[in-house]
Amino acid sequence: MAHTSGSAPRRRLVGVALTTLVVAVAVGTAACGSSSSSGSTSGSSSGAATTGTAAAGGKLTLVAYSTPQEAYDAIIPQWQKTSGGTGVSVSESYGASGTQSRAVAAGLPADVVNFATSSDVTRLVKAGIVSSSWNSKPYKGIVTDSVVVFVVRKGNPKHIQTWADLTKPGVTVLTPNPITSGGARWNILAAYGAQLKQGKTPAEAQAYLKSLFQHVTVQDKSARQALTTFQNGQGDVLLDYESEAIFAQEHKVPVDYVIPPQTILIQTPAAVTTKTSNPTAANDFLNYLWSTPAQTTFAEHGFRPVVPSVAAQYASKFPTPQTQFTIKLFGSWSAANTTFFDPNSGIVVKVQH
Repeated sequence: MAHTSGSAPRRRLVGVALTTLVVAVAVGTAACGSSSSSGSTSGSSSGAATTGTAAAGGKLTLVAYSTPQEAYDAIIPQWQKTSGGTGVSVSESYGASGTQSRAVAAGLPADVVNFATSSDVTRLVKAGIVSSSWNSKPYKGIVTDSVVVFVVRKGNPKHIQTWADLTKPGVTVLTPNPITSGGARWNILAAYGAQLKQGKTPAEAQAYLKSLFQHVTVQDKSARQALTTFQNGQGDVLLDYESEAIFAQEHKVPVDYVIPPQTILIQTPAAVTTKTSNPTAANDFLNYLWSTPAQTTFAEHGFRPVVPSVAAQYASKFPTPQTQFTIKLFGSWSAANTTFFDPNSGIVVKVQH
């Protein structure tokens, strides 16, 4: 299913030996990443569904993965007009999900986190920075959904429609680096799981991944950086979040995107940290993310709403894939991390050597 709105790629394969990142580097990288500060805005409640708490005032810091920045830039001012957000200033930090998670675990201040994968939250649970009950929130702590798609050049000149098309001669592929990027991990699981859903064996699915990586020319740190590289003319296909493809089209980037016949449902979690100095505002903000206004804003920025009533309103914008599977195909994120991303014995290490 195609959705509408170079020069030859330079080969720059970034190694993906899944070694442990140095914590200090993670903190430094996140601290230097994209960030902004939203000043408080006074005003009456807009009717949004919030916790109903009185205005807490003070400050909040949101640490998130790279892709929802524009959505939050719209949502935060909305929340600041509610009773719970009045008088609260919000600082924002965005970057590759794994890097952001490691940085918070190492001491980067955060009141609310929103990552690409649940395992990036689990890291903070193990560090005592997020409560183990974080997923008892509405929708198990998931604030948005998406799916893995193929972003292609305008008009889809190489006629990319299926996973098999990505490994044809002359096709070059971009996907972020799974050391740092949660989006990259979703891409890998989508590619492997798609093979299983086509009736192939695990060995055949692993062989497909090996073939796929032979076509990968660039692995950037984050999904947003990968999109920038693609926009600059490298690659025939970018594996990415559906939301990033929509973002590109809305910003007049000449691309189309294809929802492959088999793809994974991306579920992105958010949580309040135990280190927050403003728990009232932090919890109110988190709860606001499931309100109708916030979910509508997420949808308008290319994210699939998790609240059914809002999702129904945007059903035509977000068609259901022919075959959609979830992380449960692999047991859990913990199991998937061991099987695919272990730095010594994971499948990703094996298929790239």
